[in-house]
Amino acid sequence: MKDFIFQNTDRVYFGKNALDYLGAEIKKYGKRVLLVYGGGSIKKNGLYDAVVNAVKAEGLKLFELSGVEPNPRHTTANKGAMICKKNKIDVVLAVGGGSTIDCAKGVAAAAVTKSGEVWDLVKTYTWVGKALPVIAVLTNAATGSEMDEWAVISNMDTNEKIGLGGDALIPKAAFENPEYSYTLPEYQTACGAFDIFNHVLDNYYLAGEDSFDLITEFQEAVMRAVVKWAPVAMKEPENYEARANLMWASSMALNGILDAGTLHNCACHAMEHELSAYYDITHGHGLAIVAPRWLTYILDEKTAPQIYRFGVKVFGLKEGMEEFEGAKAAIKALETFCFETLGLKKNLSDLGIDETHFKAMAEHACRGSAITGPKTLTPADVEEIYKMCL
Repeated sequence: MKDFIFQNTDRVYFGKNALDYLGAEIKKYGKRVLLVYGGGSIKKNGLYDAVVNAVKAEGLKLFELSGVEPNPRHTTANKGAMICKKNKIDVVLAVGGGSTIDCAKGVAAAAVTKSGEVWDLVKTYTWVGKALPVIAVLTNAATGSEMDEWAVISNMDTNEKIGLGGDALIPKAAFENPEYSYTLPEYQTACGAFDIFNHVLDNYYLAGEDSFDLITEFQEAVMRAVVKWAPVAMKEPENYEARANLMWASSMALNGILDAGTLHNCACHAMEHELSAYYDITHGHGLAIVAPRWLTYILDEKTAPQIYRFGVKVFGLKEGMEEFEGAKAAIKALETFCFETLGLKKNLSDLGIDETHFKAMAEHACRGSAITGPKTLTPADVEEIYKMCL
């Protein structure tokens, strides 16, 4: 286990009455508010009106940035930053899923810079220590952006999708009412669920000697929750218990608690970000295609015991198998979960993707070097994994 420092200052209001506290929480940070949201679904389910009423009830001035994309563009964040500069915005309010919250973080970071250009921060991997306050109202359990210090921004002009991080990007408060995820389509529920699952599997779980028992048990519990409740939410979209478990799993998976002393580079996310950057696919779906192939590729005598344990603890495989065979069974269980339980298409070719850009994507995923983790991956390794996904 490595040394670590943990701090997360995000105040979370969770439950059916969470929005009762929204206006007062925003008012702590100023009077001029930029509301950031996506394609308008929040207007159909009544959340938009509830948020606007809560803001105006406190006498706050509201401005808007709508139309945030599923893979939020740097141009959209720049537009929001300009609104902030022009109107002297005090606080950025994101209402939506992870893409909306990520965009709001990009807005908040760029708004306090001279240029107002978020890509200036992204391309230099600047750690953001200063930004406008961000408050998040969550509608989709997936990315964990409601409670972490990260955002992922896409530049479609250069086919790049890169993370932007910084302490200043942790939301000051998050509002999580599972009822506002009832209207999510089955496909989005499935993709979001696997995003949660893969945050744990990809980021922390196979950390080897850098793990310790308490955190490993937490990690397995979050993945088990996704396995249990995702199919329920897909079948019964208004099942509050299912939606609540997924929503809290989303926050727990990426708020820093589970990576205590265990963090390594995230191979599946690095590889999938290239797929999203080139083909604009849904992030969780791309992860579901990549993850089983990644595990297959890294399976060896060193990783087999951990992968087998993953199968036992998360999918209920029987104990006592030979470790290599148990690990193969664990990967098979993961495939069944992704492609049968969640119903996601299993191959990149199913999404119209061929190997045209694989070499360039692999090079960029490795940042010109390699992806470290349970097994170090070179660009040649990554390219081979992409081909396994076809």
